[in-house]
Order: sequence, then structure tokens, then C-alpha cells
Amino acid sequence: MIYRFANCVLDSERHLLLRDGEEIHVEPQVFDLLELLAQDAGKLVTKDRLIEVVWDGRIVSEATVSARISAARTAVGDSGAAQKIIKTIPRRGFELVAAVAKEMPQSAVESTGVIHEARQTIRFATSADGTKIAYAVSGDGPTIMRAGHFLTHLEMDWESPIWGPYLEKLSAGHRLVRYDQRGTGLSDLELSDTSVDAYVDDLLAVADAAGIERCPLVASSQGVPVAISFAARYPERVSGLVLFGGFAQGRSRRDHAYAREEADALMALIRAGWGNPASAFMGAFTAVFCPDASTAEIGNLVEIQLASTTPDNAARIRRAIDDFDVTDRLGQVKAPTIVIHASKDALHPVSQGRLIASSIPGAEFLQVESNNHIYLPSDPAWTKIVDAQLGFLDSL
Repeated sequence: MIYRFANCVLDSERHLLLRDGEEIHVEPQVFDLLELLAQDAGKLVTKDRLIEVVWDGRIVSEATVSARISAARTAVGDSGAAQKIIKTIPRRGFELVAAVAKEMPQSAVESTGVIHEARQTIRFATSADGTKIAYAVSGDGPTIMRAGHFLTHLEMDWESPIWGPYLEKLSAGHRLVRYDQRGTGLSDLELSDTSVDAYVDDLLAVADAAGIERCPLVASSQGVPVAISFAARYPERVSGLVLFGGFAQGRSRRDHAYAREEADALMALIRAGWGNPASAFMGAFTAVFCPDASTAEIGNLVEIQLASTTPDNAARIRRAIDDFDVTDRLGQVKAPTIVIHASKDALHPVSQGRLIASSIPGAEFLQVESNNHIYLPSDPAWTKIVDAQLGFLDSL
């Protein structure tokens, strides 16, 4: 693999480290240490794990481990004081906290026949009200479509350490079609309509533009009520539903304690703190959306926020999401459905997942143990979530 992070490139096949385009000489053990940290970027790598991989399980002193970590930091332009790339987790281990992009070298593609191209084709569809919706197509195989949701950017998501691994999984063996919802990413930023039905029109426009007559829909969070509404309105177009972390009732429709004053305060926080990692909004955002996110993952979310939309659009979309209610459409869904929900999702509680699964005829329900609303590759539940989605898709 080739790992790109900060101003560095780590090429495991050529056993080469570049920094600012210049080759940096490192000892074999230091290179192995860097490769392990890059493989598990955003995750804690314990000292026991380091010793197992780098020293083949042999007994080594703390001083030896510290010396190799110091050499690794020097090689990538970091230091023990700064710890901008390699962070020490006291008494536990180490973590590569810089965002990492991974790609397979061309020689590996040619020798294994595995195609892993950081490539997608982006085009535009026109929704019913004239809004231009950007959509991307990647991979080959049976078509699946991913509904748009809050905070996406087709280009940045493709390279994101949070979304990239998930999109790669969906694109492996499938033709994946996904899009930036109106007001975000590469789609028109002007928000003329934020109703559920407008978002359904956007999904339809993309499906038509991409030549999709019938396929499964994959949806998470805000995309779930949109996918449910689409499946209810156009049952002939949907062969299956994969729903994760979604809801049928927005917060203002399900929480009687939810006050307009509280909503206004949240909107003010969004407008003031959008894209600022030190803001009170980002602290609240992380605590609700992904409390277990690593420093690198939080940094990437901030980058996507800034690229995805404006603070005013973000506030307007969030207010619209709070008012969604598709409970009357659940019983109209005819497609085979799986509903997956994190047990401690603080944004949309697991009770919403149970409501959806119990109201769609024949739907399957899977509860996973996780604190996070956003898919995090560093979350132990990530593999279970993704495997369940792919397994269900393959069974259709």
C-alpha cells in the first residue's frame, strides 16, 4: 500500500519514505513502525502490538521503543513536543493522528488483478424545481444507490479517512451511485425547498440521470426518511433498503421537551462555530455525532464541514431535519429492508430504529454496540455494520 499523510508518502512496496518529495532514510524497524501506525491511522496502537509486529514479539526495553518512536517522529517531521502526526497516549500506546489516504500501487493491481482506483465520475442531474444535483459513479457490478445526507462533499468524501474506506467497500463489486444533497457539496447551494419531498425529487433526478430503473438504496441519518419516502412513492424502483442510524420522526416531532428556544440556540452555535475545531459547536457536534472520534477524524470532519456548505445552509438544513416525519409512509414500503442502529446513538435514539423496523413489513433489525452516529473506521462496530450491509445487499 501507499499511505499519504501530512507532507509524507510511505510506500510499503518500495520501502520508501518521502517528505516534501525528498527521500528520507529510515532504519527497517522505524519503517515497519510507521507502516503499522499508518495502517491503523486514527486508532490506538498498543506497545504490545508494536512489539508483536516490529520486533516479532521479542522482549525489548521501554528505551528501545521510545528511541524508535523518536526516530519515526523525526523522519516525518514531527517531535515529542508537537505530536502533530504521532501522538503518545500515556500508559497505553501511540496513534497516528494525521489524516491518511491509502491507495494500492499500480504494480499490485497488475499482479493481483485487484482494481483499486481512487477514481469516480461526477456528473449533474436536474431536480424537479431546477436545482442542480451533483452525483458520482464508481465501481462496477450490480448498481446500488446511496441517499444523500447532512455534510457530504463528493470529492472530499472519496479521500476522507472516515468515508473513504466505506465508499471503497460499497464500490467493490458494485456500481455505486451517490450524490450531494441540495445545498451541500458540489450541488446547488441555494436552498429553495427543504421538505422531505424535495429531497425525494433529488434522489429521483439522480436515479433517472444515472440510468437506474431499479436498485437497492443505502441510507443513513437524514437519508433514511428520504429513502423511506422514495420507496413508498416509487415501489417499482426499489429492490431493497439498507437503513443505518436513521429516524422516522425528527427531533421536534418526537421529543416533547424540545423547545424552539433550544433549536434557536443550536442554530446560533452552528452559524458561529461552523468549521472551527475550537468552537463550542464543534465540541457539541463531536459529543453527539461521534464521541469516540480520533483527533484525525475530527480534523477531517471540520474540513468536510467547511467544504460542504455555509453556516446558514447548515442551520437551515438542521432545522428542516428536526421537522421531518415519515411515520405515515413506513407501512407503504414493500421492499426487503434491514435497519441497523447503534445502541447509544445520541442524535437519533435506537428507539427510532426500532420504530422503523417494526413498522415496515418484514424488516430485519440489527442493534450494534456503539456510541457513534457517524460511521468511524476506528470504531470496533464498523466492520460489523459494513459486513451486515454488504451481506444484505448480496442476498437481494
